[in-house]
Amino acid sequence: MNRTERLYALVEELRAVSPRPRSARWLAERFGVSTRTIERDLSALQQSGVPLYAEPGRSGGYVVDKDHTLPPLTITPAEAAALAVALHGLSGTPFAADARSALYKVFAVMPQRDLQAARELAGRVRVPVNPVKPSALPHTLREALSARRLLRLCYADEQGEVTDRTVDPLGFLGGDQWHLIGWCRLSSAVRGFRLDRIREARALEETAEPRPVDLSELDTCGGDFVSLEELYGFA
Repeated sequence: MNRTERLYALVEELRAVSPRPRSARWLAERFGVSTRTIERDLSALQQSGVPLYAEPGRSGGYVVDKDHTLPPLTITPAEAAALAVALHGLSGTPFAADARSALYKVFAVMPQRDLQAARELAGRVRVPVNPVKPSALPHTLREALSARRLLRLCYADEQGEVTDRTVDPLGFLGGDQWHLIGWCRLSSAVRGFRLDRIREARALEETAEPRPVDLSELDTCGGDFVSLEELYGFA
């Protein structure tokens, strides 16, 4: 069993016995590795977003929150590979890190036979390597939008002129170029800010005021767009 397979199996083992804990020593014996290796694996799972926590005490150990994990999925190997292809396209967007975390959770609860078939199929698919170094910028924008926090942007326009702007984040427009939609206090209007032109972004303590989004007010975007909720129905 390689490390990836062991990580998947760890989640399933902990999910199967939740809310009872499993100690690192027990898990190490179960998977035939050292306790230190198990602790590194568990730390990696926590950092990837798996709802995993430690219970102290002699009878304590590690527990997966069953209410915040998925049960085994009836997802086909082709569907799993399709998800990986689609989510790879989110590199450099505000949802890149969340996409990786979501895909990992899906893989973690797939039956081993289907997971192996998905792995074999994925091994025959080639996608472009993203040459851009991962940046914390998209995550900062997404967090500010979720928390309704004002943003301080250092932004370069089409001519390369750089200005500092305070922006109420309102949403994102996806596509070949992703835009942050925001109420720009410098322009006193709704504007679309291309993510690749945002030099710096910092979330402020001030809460952004609720504002209706009107795509017709955008002077850089427009076009035909539809919300994810309308497109897929987040029921």
